[in-house]
Amino acid sequence: MMGMARRQDITESRSADSVPAKLSIVVGENLRQLRRKHGFSLDQLAQTSGVSRAMLGQIETGKSAPTINLLARIADALKVSVPSLLSSPLTGGTVVVSRDSATVLTSSDGGFMCRALFPLGNPQGIEIYDVTIAPHHNETIAAHAPGAKKRLVVVSGELEVTVGAESPARLSEGDAILFNADSAHCLRNSGDKEVKAFLVVTGIQDVAPRPRVL
Repeated sequence: MMGMARRQDITESRSADSVPAKLSIVVGENLRQLRRKHGFSLDQLAQTSGVSRAMLGQIETGKSAPTINLLARIADALKVSVPSLLSSPLTGGTVVVSRDSATVLTSSDGGFMCRALFPLGNPQGIEIYDVTIAPHHNETIAAHAPGAKKRLVVVSGELEVTVGAESPARLSEGDAILFNADSAHCLRNSGDKEVKAFLVVTGIQDVAPRPRVL
């Protein structure tokens, strides 16, 4: 039933008590505004996104903090980027993003973590992330809208990148890769040490159906 939070939704979210309360409130307010702007009821958004009505209600009220996967599904249904759900108004022309205040997104099991190196406020033409991948973790990322490109450079560790049906590319410390992000792609750390990398995403348009931050 759509009225009950599905078990998968629950595993892909965390209690708002485990993340900064301010971020949970921002996500909830943004979701409510964007949902209403697009003329969706909770039931309609649940049907379109595949996220239960109960879970959407918990996110809107700041009681649950969704992970990357849930945010991506919701953003996809609303035809906006994930930063649109995370944004807060910016003031002034210069903004410092301190390490402690930066927005951090993680996968449901915590094996994949990315820290935004830009203020999640106004739409970004270029997004830069500090990425950490735990040992023996695979992270599959759904396709972005056409035109999106990714550039990734490995700072430490060894990483295997598979784009669509292409053969895996194996990267070591200092190696970089550029690829079109309009195909599903997988980042795999098969080693015993965590991988640190920087990821740059370009070709992003909020007006286009580009749903995902990564």
